[in-house]
Amino acid sequence: MVGTLPPVISVPLPRRPLDPSDQVRRWYENELGWATVPGNPPGLRMGVRFDVLDVPAEAGRAALRHLAPGSPVALQGDRIRLLVAAGSAEELPGVLAWLEWGALALDLTATGEGGLMDAPEPPGAWAPDGRPLPPGRPGAPQGAAVWLRPPEPGCEVEASLPTLSALGGGGGAPDLVRIVDTVATHCHRLRLRRVCAQPLAFS
Repeated sequence: MVGTLPPVISVPLPRRPLDPSDQVRRWYENELGWATVPGNPPGLRMGVRFDVLDVPAEAGRAALRHLAPGSPVALQGDRIRLLVAAGSAEELPGVLAWLEWGALALDLTATGEGGLMDAPEPPGAWAPDGRPLPPGRPGAPQGAAVWLRPPEPGCEVEASLPTLSALGGGGGAPDLVRIVDTVATHCHRLRLRRVCAQPLAFS
């Protein structure tokens, strides 16, 4: 008599730990509705919901007092990224010229449509096993972007972003011209300080 074979039991494959980068992307896309691109760290697409004004940290901190409480601000290394209304990058040269800063080389840039920004870890990032991690945890990549003022899920970020009042800002949104003037002033002071700190060259 031929014996019957025991039934084959299918064992599910072990679950692959969730990639923290995928979790970060999902948070931005699902909680905020922001466009992202894959990567480690993931990138945030600019020009869709916001543009970014990139300035030295000292200049960026001086501008914080002009921002609405809900205006997101990121820090990466010695640079601050101020989120501003979409379209602001195109307006920056004209604003600088109007403020009479246009002729000077200032250490500030604005990036809009087509640009990418490293996605800072959301407040309460996750370990590979899904557990939340504290912000600024040990072992975080050196120079990784972090939120000084994180975006708030469920809030329309556009309402808090600096914009040109003439373009319908109003409504409590911070004035882009005031922000640009503040950061330009501090960028110029930083430039003068560096020039004064250089040793004099004698022939």
